Amino acid sequence: MLIVSPLKLSRHFPREIGRLHSRKKHSSLLKSSLSSPLYNPLLHSTSRYKKMAEHKLKAAVSFIFLVFSLLQCKLFVHAILDPIDFLALQSIRKALDDLPGSNFFASWDFTSDPCNFAGVYCEDDKVISLNLGDPRAGSPGLTGRLDPAIGKLSDLAEFSVVPGRIIGSLPQSLSQLKDLRFLAVSRNFLSGGIPAALGQLRNLRTLDLSYNQLTGEIPRSIGTIPELSNVILCHNRLSGSVPPFVSQSLTRLDLKHNALSGSLAPSSLPPSLQDLSLSWNRLSGPVDRLLNRLDQLNYLDLSMNLFSGGIPDRVFTYPITNLQLQRNLFTGPVQPPNQVTIGTVDLSYNRLSGQISPLFSTVQNLYLNNNRFAGQVPGSFVDRLLAASIQILYLQHNYLTGIEINPAAEIPLSSSLCLQYNCMVPPVQTPCPLKAGKQKTRPTEQCNEWKG
Repeated sequence: MLIVSPLKLSRHFPREIGRLHSRKKHSSLLKSSLSSPLYNPLLHSTSRYKKMAEHKLKAAVSFIFLVFSLLQCKLFVHAILDPIDFLALQSIRKALDDLPGSNFFASWDFTSDPCNFAGVYCEDDKVISLNLGDPRAGSPGLTGRLDPAIGKLSDLAEFSVVPGRIIGSLPQSLSQLKDLRFLAVSRNFLSGGIPAALGQLRNLRTLDLSYNQLTGEIPRSIGTIPELSNVILCHNRLSGSVPPFVSQSLTRLDLKHNALSGSLAPSSLPPSLQDLSLSWNRLSGPVDRLLNRLDQLNYLDLSMNLFSGGIPDRVFTYPITNLQLQRNLFTGPVQPPNQVTIGTVDLSYNRLSGQISPLFSTVQNLYLNNNRFAGQVPGSFVDRLLAASIQILYLQHNYLTGIEINPAAEIPLSSSLCLQYNCMVPPVQTPCPLKAGKQKTRPTEQCNEWKG
């Protein structure tokens, strides 16, 4: 169908009507001259009535043209969406349904303009953004599958699906969306692997496939996307190693709660990272050289892995608000270069040794338990604890030999201190976590062995 815009119609019809009027006017002048009283006096009485009839006819023709042009314009407005996009939306709709309690697809009436559908945003005659499902918190979401026809929306820049019960695999056809910048399908039941072809999305900024049932390895092609800023693949069943990421714009990498293994090369992650979460995996090897490069971090969680080697002192100077390194195989002393201003530091359940640095006394929540720390607890910890500046100080299950605190001192109710199972008798009795056990002190032979 040839679609002419209303603007062109409005310019075209007046010119044509003008030409028609001009021809009719020339004809009427000839007729009137021939029927003039100078030639035929008998027609003088009827000439005025003929002119009036001709004027009425012209007006009727003009009105018909006007009505027809308005009807054409109205039809063209509803036919403005690209036919390929129109058919793609129909296929996407057929593969999905509202879960009970959801009313998202109520506005998807294909006899009207699809650009007015909920979640559909257009520019000119193309769909540029598709957000499926009611985004309000607590909405039931959608059920069904993602139809491969989504790859036909050639100008799509944003695609998201709210939490629901979408099953099946991620369509390979997503790789055809060369303008896609935002892809988020989280908290559903997607299965299968992450298509390696997604690496062809060279404009992609955000990839969020978290909280699904995805398996297999993270394709190395994902790491080659040049302008990635957010990669969120947590809470899946992904295995294999963490691919290197080349994007110098990457600020968030969240891969926690998977089955990833292997080590991280010192240059595998860019220094632009601000949020790094790799917890609950099987990653191993040293990370000191890698962490020394990531000086923009404000959140770091490497807990529940098999990382080994030392913790670089420089990490404690980063603008981090929460440092989670617990339950690994880190070894050696820990000596921050300056007073630590991180709000929460958890180094528990490692193999760290040496004396506890007084520079940790400014940490609000400090977990050093289940390590191999020895010696006296610095007095600065006692001062800040009694001043309620420290909320949590867990030192249990180490080889500490003493702490200078008055047995009559009252620990503020807002603070928690645990000292049991060390090489000393705790001078104050304070409640400890259940996991600390019931033994107040470590057996003497263990303390002597550790000293030796």
